Parts: sequence; C-alpha cells; structure tokens
Amino acid sequence: MAAIELRIGESFVGEGVNAAHINTVAGPRTGPAGAAWASALASPSPGHVPFVAVLAPSLPVKPMTLFVTKAAPANDEHGVLIWGPAQAGVAAGVADAVAEGIIPEAAADLDVVIAAVWVNPEANDADAVYRNNRAATTNALRNGVAGEPGLEAVLAARHRPANPFYTAPN
Repeated sequence: MAAIELRIGESFVGEGVNAAHINTVAGPRTGPAGAAWASALASPSPGHVPFVAVLAPSLPVKPMTLFVTKAAPANDEHGVLIWGPAQAGVAAGVADAVAEGIIPEAAADLDVVIAAVWVNPEANDADAVYRNNRAATTNALRNGVAGEPGLEAVLAARHRPANPFYTAPN
C-alpha cells in the first residue's frame, strides 16, 4: 500500500464567537501539499495574506505551517486575535501533534501543514480563541491522519446536516 501523500482534516472546537474552525492539509514537501503550500504563500489576496505560524518570533513550528485566514481582518481587534492567539493556538496545536506522535518526529522537517483558520470578527476572548484553535488544530491533524470522518458517519448524517449556523429540518 502506498503512503498517503495528502492528509486533509477538519475540526470545530468551542462555542459562540470564540469557537475555532480549522481545516488542515498536510503531507510531504515534495508532494501536492508542498506545492500547495508554496503556491499559497506566493499568492496572497486582499485581506488574506498567508503567513508562517510561529511559536515565538523567528521560531516557526515544525512541520512548517502556513496559516491562512478564512476571514479578512474586520478591524484592528480582529486582526490582533488572528495574528496573536489564533496563530499561537495553531502553532501550539501543530507542535502538540508532533509531541503526541500524530505527526511522526521524523516527518517534522519533511512535511508541511496548511491551516485554514476561522476567527469570528465578533470574537472577544483571546484565551478562548487560543485554546480552541490549539485543540482544533491538533484534532484536525489527527482526523487527517486517521481518514476521519468515516464514510459510515457521513452517510448517517446526510439526512439531517447541521452546523453552528443551521440545522436542516427533519
């Protein structure tokens, strides 16, 4: 069986305006994840400027992680929540994934991660934004490695799709 070169994950953690919704793409730098990573970094658009997630200034997390915001900064406070606690949460969540063995240590210098990150413009609690993004990032990476959700869960939910903004009627 061939190694999986592209691991796609999703996770939603928290409630209300401080919830985190993360989508991840991970895989070897030499495969489609690496090509997408480089292309996204080189192709910013107004309000959506991908950047390398860091644990501290000049200390990028490994695997190198590209933070891509799903919502353009609505105001200065929203921008601070994106660049501050959301970025810190994503970086810590990726490091947690390595520490927990979700991403093997041997892959830390060989893989890349893209994290598409939702920070609600109404978010108001930096610590909750951090905690939720950290947990959602680790969970999304875990789900990508495990191939979750399974098809059985997808088919079971098809008659009543639901998300934090809408639930389909019976």
